[in-house]
Parts: sequence; C-alpha cells; structure tokens
Amino acid sequence: MSAAPVTIELSEASFGWHGHPALKAVSGRFAAGGMTAVVGPNGAGKSTLIKGIMGVLRPMTGSVRISGAGRSELAWLPQAAELDRAFPVTVLDLVAMGAWRRVGAWRRFPGDELDRCMHALETVGLADAAGRGVDTLSGGQMQRTLFARMLVQDAPVLLLDEPFAAVDSHTADDLMALLCGLHGQGRTVIAVLHDLDLVRGHFPESLLLSGSVVSWGDTATALSDANLKMARQWHARAYE
Repeated sequence: MSAAPVTIELSEASFGWHGHPALKAVSGRFAAGGMTAVVGPNGAGKSTLIKGIMGVLRPMTGSVRISGAGRSELAWLPQAAELDRAFPVTVLDLVAMGAWRRVGAWRRFPGDELDRCMHALETVGLADAAGRGVDTLSGGQMQRTLFARMLVQDAPVLLLDEPFAAVDSHTADDLMALLCGLHGQGRTVIAVLHDLDLVRGHFPESLLLSGSVVSWGDTATALSDANLKMARQWHARAYE
C-alpha cells in the first residue's frame, strides 16, 4: 500500500451520459483514511459518482482531483451485475487481474504474485475454488472473488459499488468484517450501500445523494429523518 495519503476532492462536479447529467454539482472531499457510505434512492447518482471518481465518466462540469499517484492508487469493486461472467476465466485468473499494475500486460506472472493471489482467496474462504470458472459461482462466491481481487490490488483507496447486493447474510457479515479490517489498516473506504442499519453500525461518515448532494458528513447527521425525507422528495420531483 502507498505510504502517501490519498485524498479525493470534487469541485462542482457533474456527471452523466450523452449530455444529460445524472449527478449535479458535487463538491466535497473524501479524506485519507475515512470510511464513507454513499446512499440515496435508486437513480440518485451513487454508481455514477463512483464511476466519475474512477475516471470511467469524465466530469461534464467541475473537476475531480486525486492527490498522490492518482487513479492508480484506487481499487474499484464494481457491481457484480456489470461483469460478463460468461467470459472463460477461472477464479484465480480474475483475482490475478488485481496484480495488473505491478506485473503489467506481458511480463511473466511471478511466484510471489501467485502466492499473494492464493492468500487473498484463503482470506475470503475460496482457496478450494481457484480453478473453477467464474460462471459456476454463486452470487456470494462471486463477491468473495471480487474482494480477493481487491486485496491483491493492495490500494490505499477502496471504492465499492453495492458490495453486499444479492449475497446471504453470512457472506455479507464476513465481507463487512474484512472491509472494516482493511479500513483499520489505514485505507480509505467509499462504499455505495442501501442498508441504512449497516451504514449506521459501521460507517462514521455518509454522503446522501438524490441527483445532487443532500447531505455529507457524520452519519448520524447526514442520515437524519429530515435529510432522508428531503432525498425522497427530490427524487419524486425528478420524475414528475
């Protein structure tokens, strides 16, 4: 993990597709070492924000500034539904993609990186599944595999888009404990989540979106009843 702290700062940043903004005028800062939940109604712009930070979407207006070495310091766990699981790769192949930044496209995959991949699979409880095709995995196993890939990346900033969607409670508890452990090592965690009880129990800070920023700060304040009501009202108006 990089020794230099990495911060992410947005200034009036708007993101969208084909000239239509899905998320408008976001300004704020994710401090190094923070643990922030991104919440809001469906269609509020949560995944759009993550893609904007990762550079998948360029700002339509405003800017995103990443200190340190830039986006090479970010690890992204996308929604599992966005991945093509029909592509013929094994669990180990997918996890090994986390070493891309260190190994490169054409170099021989060294033994220490293979050890790192197997250790990551052991950590998430999938060491015995290394040779299986990803198309054979359950939803929970796929999420564990994606977490293992993220471990191999060894990045100081982790961005996760609905990491506990469509998994059983046991898997969610295991992965949440793993995420808390990574945060305890000093990593920055930014996660899109829907379970407000889980957010209140584990995330000190929250960003509430509804097409733009409703609130951003300590979770108890950001997710107050008044702010959640405001988010629902803004969302309803957007579809009138």
